[in-house]
Amino acid sequence: MNDRLAHVIREATRALVRALTARLALHGVSFGHWAFLRILWQRDGLTQRELSEMAGVMEPTTFSALKSMEQLGFVERRQLPDNRKNVYVYLTPPGRALKSKLVPLAEEVNRIATRGVRSEDIAATRRTLQAMLGNLASEPPADPPATRKGRQEKC
Repeated sequence: MNDRLAHVIREATRALVRALTARLALHGVSFGHWAFLRILWQRDGLTQRELSEMAGVMEPTTFSALKSMEQLGFVERRQLPDNRKNVYVYLTPPGRALKSKLVPLAEEVNRIATRGVRSEDIAATRRTLQAMLGNLASEPPADPPATRKGRQEKC
Protein backbone atom coordinates (compact mmCIF):
# COMPACT_ATOMS: atom_id res chain seq x y z
CA MET A 1 0.00 0.00 0.00
CA ASN A 2 1.19 3.48 -0.85
CA ASP A 3 1.07 5.59 2.29
CA ARG A 4 2.49 8.86 0.95
CA LEU A 5 0.36 11.69 2.30
CA ALA A 6 -0.53 13.06 -1.13
CA HIS A 7 -1.64 9.60 -2.23
CA VAL A 8 -3.81 9.05 0.85
CA ILE A 9 -5.41 12.49 0.42
CA ARG A 10 -6.09 11.80 -3.26
CA GLU A 11 -7.68 8.41 -2.53
CA ALA A 12 -9.80 9.85 0.30
CA THR A 13 -10.94 12.64 -2.01
CA ARG A 14 -11.85 10.15 -4.73
CA ALA A 15 -13.89 8.08 -2.27
CA LEU A 16 -15.69 11.15 -0.91
CA VAL A 17 -16.45 12.42 -4.42
CA ARG A 18 -17.67 8.99 -5.53
CA ALA A 19 -20.02 8.69 -2.52
CA LEU A 20 -21.41 12.21 -2.94
CA THR A 21 -21.73 11.88 -6.72
CA ALA A 22 -23.92 8.79 -6.35
CA ARG A 23 -26.21 10.61 -3.90
CA LEU A 24 -26.44 13.80 -5.97
CA ALA A 25 -27.32 11.79 -9.08
CA LEU A 26 -30.49 10.57 -7.35
CA HIS A 27 -31.66 14.20 -7.51
CA GLY A 28 -30.50 14.86 -11.08
CA VAL A 29 -27.50 16.91 -9.97
CA SER A 30 -23.99 16.25 -11.24
CA PHE A 31 -20.95 16.64 -9.03
CA GLY A 32 -19.79 19.40 -11.39
CA HIS A 33 -22.84 21.47 -10.47
CA TRP A 34 -22.38 20.94 -6.73
CA ALA A 35 -19.68 23.61 -6.25
CA PHE A 36 -21.69 26.23 -8.14
CA LEU A 37 -24.85 25.47 -6.19
CA ARG A 38 -23.00 25.70 -2.87
CA ILE A 39 -21.61 29.11 -3.80
CA LEU A 40 -24.96 30.43 -5.05
CA TRP A 41 -26.76 29.22 -1.92
CA GLN A 42 -24.38 31.48 0.01
CA ARG A 43 -24.41 34.43 -2.40
CA ASP A 44 -26.89 34.63 -5.24
CA GLY A 45 -26.56 37.03 -8.18
CA LEU A 46 -22.85 36.67 -8.92
CA THR A 47 -21.33 37.32 -12.31
CA GLN A 48 -20.10 34.32 -14.26
CA ARG A 49 -16.55 35.58 -13.69
CA GLU A 50 -17.02 35.86 -9.92
CA LEU A 51 -18.53 32.39 -9.85
CA SER A 52 -15.55 31.01 -11.80
CA GLU A 53 -13.10 32.59 -9.41
CA MET A 54 -14.93 31.39 -6.31
CA ALA A 55 -15.24 27.85 -7.69
CA GLY A 56 -11.61 27.84 -8.82
CA VAL A 57 -12.40 26.86 -12.40
CA MET A 58 -11.89 28.42 -15.80
CA GLU A 59 -14.67 30.56 -17.28
CA PRO A 60 -15.42 28.14 -20.17
CA THR A 61 -16.05 25.41 -17.57
CA THR A 62 -18.39 27.72 -15.69
CA PHE A 63 -20.17 28.69 -18.89
CA SER A 64 -20.81 25.04 -19.80
CA ALA A 65 -21.97 24.12 -16.31
CA LEU A 66 -24.30 27.12 -16.11
CA LYS A 67 -25.77 26.36 -19.51
CA SER A 68 -26.57 22.84 -18.32
CA MET A 69 -27.88 24.07 -14.95
CA GLU A 70 -30.09 26.57 -16.76
CA GLN A 71 -31.55 23.79 -18.94
CA LEU A 72 -32.25 21.80 -15.77
CA GLY A 73 -34.07 24.79 -14.30
CA PHE A 74 -31.63 25.35 -11.40
CA VAL A 75 -30.34 28.80 -12.41
CA GLU A 76 -31.08 31.66 -14.73
CA ARG A 77 -28.58 34.03 -16.29
CA ARG A 78 -29.51 37.68 -16.66
CA GLN A 79 -27.99 40.88 -17.90
CA LEU A 80 -28.98 43.97 -16.00
CA PRO A 81 -30.51 46.84 -18.02
CA ASP A 82 -27.81 49.28 -16.89
CA ASN A 83 -24.94 46.80 -17.44
CA ARG A 84 -25.25 44.71 -20.59
CA LYS A 85 -21.62 43.56 -20.34
CA ASN A 86 -21.89 41.27 -17.31
CA VAL A 87 -24.05 38.18 -17.03
CA TYR A 88 -25.40 37.54 -13.53
CA VAL A 89 -26.39 34.12 -12.24
CA TYR A 90 -29.44 33.65 -10.02
CA LEU A 91 -30.91 30.53 -8.48
CA THR A 92 -34.42 29.64 -9.51
CA PRO A 93 -36.86 28.45 -6.84
CA PRO A 94 -36.10 24.79 -7.75
CA GLY A 95 -32.36 25.53 -7.55
CA ARG A 96 -32.76 27.13 -4.15
CA ALA A 97 -34.95 24.22 -2.96
CA LEU A 98 -32.15 21.75 -3.75
CA LYS A 99 -30.22 23.02 -0.74
CA SER A 100 -32.51 21.32 1.76
CA LYS A 101 -32.21 18.05 -0.18
CA LEU A 102 -28.51 18.04 -1.08
CA VAL A 103 -26.72 19.48 1.95
CA PRO A 104 -27.93 16.59 4.15
CA LEU A 105 -26.48 14.18 1.57
CA ALA A 106 -23.05 15.81 1.85
CA GLU A 107 -23.33 15.76 5.64
CA GLU A 108 -24.21 12.06 5.46
CA VAL A 109 -21.10 11.34 3.38
CA ASN A 110 -18.98 13.20 5.91
CA ARG A 111 -20.55 11.22 8.78
CA ILE A 112 -19.90 7.93 7.01
CA ALA A 113 -16.33 8.91 6.19
CA THR A 114 -15.53 9.92 9.76
CA ARG A 115 -17.41 7.09 11.51
CA GLY A 116 -15.27 5.72 14.33
CA VAL A 117 -12.77 8.60 14.11
CA ARG A 118 -12.32 10.60 17.30
CA SER A 119 -13.41 14.24 17.09
CA GLU A 120 -9.93 15.33 18.23
CA ASP A 121 -8.41 13.44 15.30
CA ILE A 122 -10.85 15.05 12.87
CA ALA A 123 -10.00 18.49 14.26
CA ALA A 124 -6.26 17.75 13.99
CA THR A 125 -6.70 16.53 10.40
CA ARG A 126 -8.61 19.69 9.50
CA ARG A 127 -5.92 21.91 11.06
CA THR A 128 -3.17 19.97 9.31
CA LEU A 129 -4.81 20.13 5.89
CA GLN A 130 -5.55 23.85 6.28
CA ALA A 131 -1.91 24.47 7.23
CA MET A 132 -0.77 22.46 4.20
CA LEU A 133 -3.07 24.48 1.92
CA GLY A 134 -1.68 27.71 3.37
CA ASN A 135 1.90 26.52 2.93
CA LEU A 136 1.31 25.52 -0.67
CA ALA A 137 -0.57 28.74 -1.47
CA SER A 138 2.37 30.82 -0.23
CA GLU A 139 4.91 28.79 -2.20
CA PRO A 140 6.04 30.48 -5.40
CA PRO A 141 5.24 28.50 -8.52
CA ALA A 142 7.99 26.19 -9.66
CA ASP A 143 9.93 27.14 -12.75
CA PRO A 144 8.80 25.16 -15.77
CA PRO A 145 11.24 22.45 -16.79
CA ALA A 146 13.88 23.52 -19.25
CA THR A 147 12.77 23.07 -22.80
CA ARG A 148 14.76 21.87 -25.71
CA LYS A 149 13.75 24.88 -27.77
CA GLY A 150 16.77 26.73 -28.99
CA ARG A 151 19.15 23.89 -28.17
CA GLN A 152 20.76 21.87 -30.82
CA GLU A 153 19.81 18.25 -30.80
CA LYS A 154 22.60 15.71 -30.92
CA CYS A 155 21.99 12.76 -33.17
